[in-house]
Amino acid sequence: MSYLFPRAALQPRQVLRFSSVSPLHSPFVTPRRSFRTTPIRNDYHFDTHKFVKRLEEQGLSRPQAEGIMSAMSEVIDESIRAMTQNMVSKAEQEKQHYTQKVDFAQLKSEMQLMEKNDLAGMKAENDRLMADVEKLKQRLREEITRTQAGVRLDLNLEKGRIRDETGLQELKIREVDTRIESEIAGLRTAIETAKQNTLQYLVTVATGCAALLMAYLRFRM
Repeated sequence: MSYLFPRAALQPRQVLRFSSVSPLHSPFVTPRRSFRTTPIRNDYHFDTHKFVKRLEEQGLSRPQAEGIMSAMSEVIDESIRAMTQNMVSKAEQEKQHYTQKVDFAQLKSEMQLMEKNDLAGMKAENDRLMADVEKLKQRLREEITRTQAGVRLDLNLEKGRIRDETGLQELKIREVDTRIESEIAGLRTAIETAKQNTLQYLVTVATGCAALLMAYLRFRM
């Protein structure tokens, strides 16, 4: 017995002819003109003699029963042929299944190869990116070192400038202090001179007054 399976899941292949099951050629079947374009097959898929006898038992005549049997045989044959057009045998299904397994194995191998190639490419790209990152880090360190050196130089220059300005300010302050001390010394000298002049004037005035007083007193006596 042939095993038939739906053809929709498989690739188009040659349809396996459906074998007849227990064909019974009735001696009572007479050749009739076919009303279909499909030629009448000589194999039947049911007991034609038993079917004709049953129709005769239902009250039909022999020609009528044979005509009905012939029409039903054609309809059944057409239905079976239409059904078998969309079916394949188990051998074809197994062959297709084996082909699919081979294709799947090949696809799996190709996918694994593509995955390996992608991983290799990703690893190479990752290594390249890591190298670029290291270069950027090195460049950043160099820039930071250069910037720090520049800042240190600027700070040292600024410190030197501030130190020079501080020295100049100290010199100016010392000059001002010296000038102030000189002026204070001159002022003290002037004050001492004024004191001496005042004392001399006072002594002179006092001596004069005393002389006048003594002269007045002597004149009164």
